[in-house]
Amino acid sequence: MGRVDPSEEAMLRRAKEALERGGFKVFIAKDREEALGRVLELIPGGSKVGIGGSLTVRELGIPEALEAKGCRVVHHWIPGISPERDLELRREELNSDTFLTSANAITEDGLVVNVDGVGNRAAAMAFGPSNVIIVAGLNKMVRGLDEAFERIRNVAAPLNASRLGRNVPCAKDGKCVDIKGGCDSPERLCRVVTILERRPLRTNVSVVLVREVLGY
Repeated sequence: MGRVDPSEEAMLRRAKEALERGGFKVFIAKDREEALGRVLELIPGGSKVGIGGSLTVRELGIPEALEAKGCRVVHHWIPGISPERDLELRREELNSDTFLTSANAITEDGLVVNVDGVGNRAAAMAFGPSNVIIVAGLNKMVRGLDEAFERIRNVAAPLNASRLGRNVPCAKDGKCVDIKGGCDSPERLCRVVTILERRPLRTNVSVVLVREVLGY
């Protein structure tokens, strides 16, 4: 990994302090290897771990490492499964000991911002699993809510829609058109907006911030 820009480093530190004031446990990992190690430390062997639809988690090799540790990993990213089985697995993720995911954006004043289509990630992060771990790369860090929604609409959502082959304007144009009322597609991904302002009262939430670009 290259050297982190001083302004980015300062943003990470401010975000860590703000998140901690909100009741989150926060760790800053210098690279992917340290991030993986931190996640594995937070999850006991033998646990049932639900994993949301996160490229970040998979880029770190976390599912394979958890299985090697003796954890039962539940996730719906299985090629060729039926819609019924997909939904069944998403519901089972909600009943895990630990739910592992990323975020679309984290602000330097400690807000965790997500926009989802199905809403299973939003549900699991708020209530269900006893423990939630959010892993986010440096590219997910933003100054405030305006920048958070800007990155979601014009970076994360178009890339996700393209990856999934969705017939929506942003997958073709690479940017959101909904601000002009132009996204009424039945395949629209942006349906559920959640902002964690504080740690949910009955859920332990750890946030691992990584000094690398991960996912989108």
